[in-house]
Amino acid sequence: MQNPNSTDIQRVREFLLDLQSRICAALEQQELQSNSTAQFELDDWQRPEGGGRRSRVLQNGAVIEKGGVMFSHINISKLPTSATERHPQIAGAKAQAMGVSLVIHPRNPHIPTSHANVRLFVAEPEGQEPIWWFGGGFDLTPFYADDADVLSWHQKAHDLCEPFGENVYSEHKKWCDDYFYLKHRDEQRGVGGLFFDDLNQWDFETCFNYIQAVGNGYLEAILPIFQRHQNQTYTQAQRDFQLYRRGRYVEYNLVYDRGTLFGLQTGGRIESILVSMPPLAAWSYRPAWDQDSAEKRLVDDYLKPRDWLNELK
Repeated sequence: MQNPNSTDIQRVREFLLDLQSRICAALEQQELQSNSTAQFELDDWQRPEGGGRRSRVLQNGAVIEKGGVMFSHINISKLPTSATERHPQIAGAKAQAMGVSLVIHPRNPHIPTSHANVRLFVAEPEGQEPIWWFGGGFDLTPFYADDADVLSWHQKAHDLCEPFGENVYSEHKKWCDDYFYLKHRDEQRGVGGLFFDDLNQWDFETCFNYIQAVGNGYLEAILPIFQRHQNQTYTQAQRDFQLYRRGRYVEYNLVYDRGTLFGLQTGGRIESILVSMPPLAAWSYRPAWDQDSAEKRLVDDYLKPRDWLNELK
């Protein structure tokens, strides 16, 4: 297996920083289209162990109620056992991790919450060859599901995967369905997309090309969804349902999300780790929805694994 050298790692870093900038610029354009001047605020900070994070957060926009697009590149002198459950052979090794992770919480309930992440991890166990892998993906969490959104989202995911193998989309879609599952609620977090981890079965360059396709694909997939819905009217009842469903997002991130748990276990910066949380969320005791309502259909018809491309075309 080809191991990345310092030049390779620098190329990944440069791509990630550029991806962060392009995503922020494109989302700020959505604000401008709604006569809002809200922008992503820049917040750089350094870790005492080495490395740091470039946080970019937009709050209280006309279109985006809260969005965080975070770049991090951290050095870890000794990986804790709690952070290496799936790879016990690298516990105690020095390592570095870098990535871009984002969560966008729109104000309008007709625009889904979206999440994307692309990352590289390199561990250097003493006396051994480096162990590396890529991870990432993107997923969509609607409140009022729109078939056109779901279909275009998964079509983009399918198309970007196709050059890398005929089974990549189906494998990484299933991984996404399995990963973004709230066991205690017995429901999916949303309608899925792509998820992968431990990606090193190809050579380094091919793996790097794939995460570039995923990162760029997120932007190409989400912008048409914003444009379809950002001027759509909504009621207070729909806003209340959005806040109720955001509660599920909070539950998932605090109970299951590996990135959140890894950050907490490795002494990360709490403000940045929890930037994925929505600004407002709500919980209600045993709410009931009309049988033929859009709220009931979301849970019954959309928050379960489905073959979206074949069912919606």
